[in-house]
Amino acid sequence: MADLRLIVGLGNPGPEHARTRHNAGFWFVDALADRLGARFNVDAKLFGSTCKVDIAGKPVWLLKPATFMNLSGKSVTAALRFWKIDPDQALLVHDELDLPPGTARLKFDGGHGGQNGLRDTMRLLGHGGFHRLRIGIGHPGHKDKVTPWVLGRPSGEDETMILRAIDDAIDVLPLATRGDYNEAMKRLHTARP
Repeated sequence: MADLRLIVGLGNPGPEHARTRHNAGFWFVDALADRLGARFNVDAKLFGSTCKVDIAGKPVWLLKPATFMNLSGKSVTAALRFWKIDPDQALLVHDELDLPPGTARLKFDGGHGGQNGLRDTMRLLGHGGFHRLRIGIGHPGHKDKVTPWVLGRPSGEDETMILRAIDDAIDVLPLATRGDYNEAMKRLHTARP
């Protein structure tokens, strides 16, 4: 597997969306930048905010699209083109309804599962050949409740669980950065006691 060169947190811009479940991708890249002492700066040509970090001795770009979630692909594809990064060297981090809070899962390729940021990126790329980090937010129980659920704030307990899953995922990033996704998956997907 190729080394990781770009990590994209998917979310919606604006303070009103900051702590919503749908912004779990932003939470992830913010936590990563914070841990590594990096600061995001607006990059208009990439339709988002970016910063460069060092993970396991390798340079990795972080990107937060400033487009709304359903237009994320515009920012993702602009960054891939500008930095000459192949899609299989990118990791898109997003909220996942089908996983409970406290769970994070890595995967490569596949469908978009109704996630609009993935859907738009796949539409513009013409494929889904990139890595995903799925941050569990749980499901409200009925499809009619999904929109207010993802656009709402998690309970204090759920937020703590989501942040714990984000920390667990950040811990395995050095393996992914070196292209050892199998070991990263094994460690991340093994339930902690």
